[in-house]
Amino acid sequence: MQIAVIGAGALGGAFATLLAQAGHDLTITAREVARSLIRENGIRLTGGYGDAQCRVPVREILTEIPDLTLVCTKAHDAAAAIAENADILDGSPVIVVQNGLDGVTIARELLPQSECFGLLTLIAAHYIGPGRVRVTTAASSYLGRGDGGADAATRRWQAVLDAAFPTIAADNFAGAQWTKLVINMLNALPAITGLSVQAVIKEAPLRRILTESMQETVQVGQARNVTFAPLQSLSDRSLGLFARLPVTLGQTLPLRMGVKMGPVANLGSTLQSIKRAQPTEIDHLNGVVVREAARAGMSAPVNALLTELVHEIEVTRSFLTPAEVVARFDALAGSR
Repeated sequence: MQIAVIGAGALGGAFATLLAQAGHDLTITAREVARSLIRENGIRLTGGYGDAQCRVPVREILTEIPDLTLVCTKAHDAAAAIAENADILDGSPVIVVQNGLDGVTIARELLPQSECFGLLTLIAAHYIGPGRVRVTTAASSYLGRGDGGADAATRRWQAVLDAAFPTIAADNFAGAQWTKLVINMLNALPAITGLSVQAVIKEAPLRRILTESMQETVQVGQARNVTFAPLQSLSDRSLGLFARLPVTLGQTLPLRMGVKMGPVANLGSTLQSIKRAQPTEIDHLNGVVVREAARAGMSAPVNALLTELVHEIEVTRSFLTPAEVVARFDALAGSR
């Protein structure tokens, strides 16, 4: 099968390599510097899925209609990446591999003739450099669209992906996006402090802020009448209970997540963007919680401050200490 991957970052590189290993013909798009290095050296994948290397054609934009395309850019780059390939893609099935809530909607708007799906992945992958990816946590990915049951087309593409890496056809994909959004609250504090996700979870004051951001996300989803779909050990019922717990008890959730990650440091995608001096996805993670809260007529002060702090770090390139972060949140609590 002819499969295209738009975006040669951590997930794009990982998925391209795994799909090529499964016997598909891959084409990948990448920025100029990355293009030349991937063209010269190929893509090397290490870590959770073993060591593998593949050589694939790499382009600035697609030139041939693929049987399937995976869009693996950052969320804020999705519209531009899809638009510049729209003449080739419109009418061909597309899977958007992104955080946040808007990826599939954007693809449908730009590609009205295409079947558009979303893929949520719990894989933790570290972008070492162009064509170099290390998987720090191997995990399942979830494919779907809409808020109903997984349809025949979803199950067809799930089977294709599952032959290359573990993929589940998700019922209520829209609800699964919200569940993943709760999980993605793990990203902001590492980007603010420079610490790994595991190190943030071990710091009790930071873990409290993380828990508050997760609870706030669930509460906003409930206000938006979301039914959270099962993802890992999370469900609509368990998240509903979690959102009502005192923060001290709610901290068991991030503690469990830290244990599941294992000992290899997980930087999170937002910190990786900071380290590469690139814009982050924070407006599509914590920022989208703030947006959805406003639509529900409520506020999301914890996520608003996390979004503000990440944007500060994008500008200053200077991480805050845990004590400085706590002081900012103490000031927020004092103003309420």
